[in-house]
Amino acid sequence: MSLNSIEICAGAGGQALGLEQAGFEHASLVEIEAAACQTLRINRNHWHVTEGDLRRYSAEKWKGIELLAGGVPCQPFSQAGKQHGNDDERDLFPEAIRLVSECQPQAVMLENVRGLLDSVFDEYRAKIIADLKKLGYVAEWRLLNASDFGVPQLRPRVVFVALKKNVAEYFSWPSAHIAPPSTVGEALFDLMAANGWHGAIPWRERACDIAPTLVGGSKKHGGPDLGPTRAKKAWASIGVDGMGIADAAPEQDFIGMPRLTVRMTARIQGFPDHWQFSGKKTAAYRQIGNAFPPPVACAVGTQIQAALNAAAKPKLKRA
Repeated sequence: MSLNSIEICAGAGGQALGLEQAGFEHASLVEIEAAACQTLRINRNHWHVTEGDLRRYSAEKWKGIELLAGGVPCQPFSQAGKQHGNDDERDLFPEAIRLVSECQPQAVMLENVRGLLDSVFDEYRAKIIADLKKLGYVAEWRLLNASDFGVPQLRPRVVFVALKKNVAEYFSWPSAHIAPPSTVGEALFDLMAANGWHGAIPWRERACDIAPTLVGGSKKHGGPDLGPTRAKKAWASIGVDGMGIADAAPEQDFIGMPRLTVRMTARIQGFPDHWQFSGKKTAAYRQIGNAFPPPVACAVGTQIQAALNAAAKPKLKRA
């Protein structure tokens, strides 16, 4: 069964890549940031990427498509921000619901930050579920940790899945992997040792835990680093200098705590090494830090695909 999707607020393609791995073909992707759009085009020149404001995008031509997915801006709900929710001009959940109404997909998948589950947003979440119910969907919020799906960082994310009533009965959330994820040292050793750094092996032993959650930052932030003071301390505890992003792996005689390169952060986020990022270091890192890990998107997408396929099969009549 051929399954197609629309990807909104596509960013650097983390969720789009994961859904592609789950068997979805993207009919349309929408993203407002030029560097992220270029990233999508570099890696998948056959994807139809629309660069622009989601508020001006229409999904009417895709009526009946299998999936509408995306990661609407997290700032309105982030605990690092002021949590203005629907009073924040960056809140695009209403636009997502508008698009669902326009194209009436079989399934919807949206992801956001853990803060969206805070009690202050109880009514907001309930309203979204109620709005989707009026459109014929059964919806649920779920907190998933990226580390449960092989990603070497905790990265808790809220995933919202809504399905048409005839599909919802076949859906189940993905189960966590039995095997634990790689530690930072295990995941990045070859990249850290790429220039022959003599300290790579001891560093691998020190970096014996999964990573803190990568923070992408905003345009107002001065440059790329690994987050606020608490995050930097967590990175330092596993031997990583979180004050910035390095241009290259440590040289042979480097002494001290190394910084991560853009490629290293991408691997921590679950991107394959062949995935390229457009723009200079700051722009590339922000795309990575704000991305949804592809392995998590793939896990949820696989379950959505299974539900869609099951719902499409003719039911056996009872004798």
